[in-house]
Amino acid sequence: MRHRVSLVFTLAAWLLATGSQWDLVQTFAWARMFAINSATLSLTEAAERTFSPEGRCPICEAVSGAKQQQEDAATLPGGKPNAKIQLAFEPAPLPVVAAPDFSPCSLSDPLVSSLARSAPPVPPPRA
Repeated sequence: MRHRVSLVFTLAAWLLATGSQWDLVQTFAWARMFAINSATLSLTEAAERTFSPEGRCPICEAVSGAKQQQEDAATLPGGKPNAKIQLAFEPAPLPVVAAPDFSPCSLSDPLVSSLARSAPPVPPPRA
């Protein structure tokens, strides 16, 4: 349950950050306009009037104004809209690891020789 709630909040935040709320409002306005126009006109004429620039309703005007305001607010102080922001960083220095001059154990030590692997067992012959 908690995972689903976090997914819903993440999706809602993403939709609001990308401005998709205006697309949802615009879809609602088109559906409302199409329903009103189809009551008096044929379906093709209602669709043409709904999506024509001359048949815009107050909701469509508000959505286009809000989208324009959002685009104006998204411009950077330099005046370039939608410019990339590049982050510069200095790479961390590589660590230097020095090997010791002596080896604490040799291959002749009993501990090291006991770690050697024996040959794998031979499978039994097939009958």
